[in-house]
Amino acid sequence: MQQFPSRVLKLSGHRAVIEPDRWVPGSFTLVVDGTPQSHVNLDDPSQLFFEYVQRMGHVIDQLPDGPITAVHLGAGALTLPRYIEATRPGSRQQVIELESDLVDLVREHLPWSRQASIRVRYGDARDVLERLPPGLTGAVDLLIVDVFSGSRTPAHVTSVEFYRSAAALLAPAGVILVNVADGPGLAFARGQTATLREVVGNVAALAEPSILKGRRFGNVVLAGSARELPMEWMPRLLAGGPHPAKVITGKELVDWIAGAPIITDATAMPSPAPNSSIFRER
Repeated sequence: MQQFPSRVLKLSGHRAVIEPDRWVPGSFTLVVDGTPQSHVNLDDPSQLFFEYVQRMGHVIDQLPDGPITAVHLGAGALTLPRYIEATRPGSRQQVIELESDLVDLVREHLPWSRQASIRVRYGDARDVLERLPPGLTGAVDLLIVDVFSGSRTPAHVTSVEFYRSAAALLAPAGVILVNVADGPGLAFARGQTATLREVVGNVAALAEPSILKGRRFGNVVLAGSARELPMEWMPRLLAGGPHPAKVITGKELVDWIAGAPIITDATAMPSPAPNSSIFRER
């Protein structure tokens, strides 16, 4: 049996494995506790593979041209920091990751460009937010929240208190992107949408229509900003795929939330665990 680079992470006890993509030369998948968490193409970091990451990439592409200041909560294999460096060279990026040995594994086997201005900080995402350089407060163009322990988002990074702390980093026109994983009923996703909207005011949800209708487990990408999201973004995000694609905002988003409660530290729960069959090989 072929052995791939792997490591048992000290804090969580999860096993992280780097597996080569059988179909795309130069590409690899980071799998943690049996859950595919990142996919990177070392030969072309501008290529995004997972559907939800592609949707995030399309939103990033709508930001004003040129280098940006970005903060990433959750490192994985640094797929989006690599993408931003490839498409917006000169960007300043901060990556926060709890598991330092996960980053060590990725750095050893999937190294990123030494020219990239990517600073990795270690610790709990919520705690490290409070210790970032003061100059980042109100100056971040893009904040990405993609925090998972195995296949679930921890409860303490889902509350209104957390989002208020995170949103304080955003520049006036800054955008926050949140990866939300949920299944039929979408109680967790709708609660996250209501909570983020309470903090930033303007939110759009991007996903495959069957996911937004709660028919199956999947990822919903939330894009939020204190400023109204430009309506010209919407057809571009739809056209960008992956197909089929749907973007909901405004009244349609309010109807989709349908009275979901604002999540607080007192009521927060982890995201639901997916069925293991979701991650079967393609």
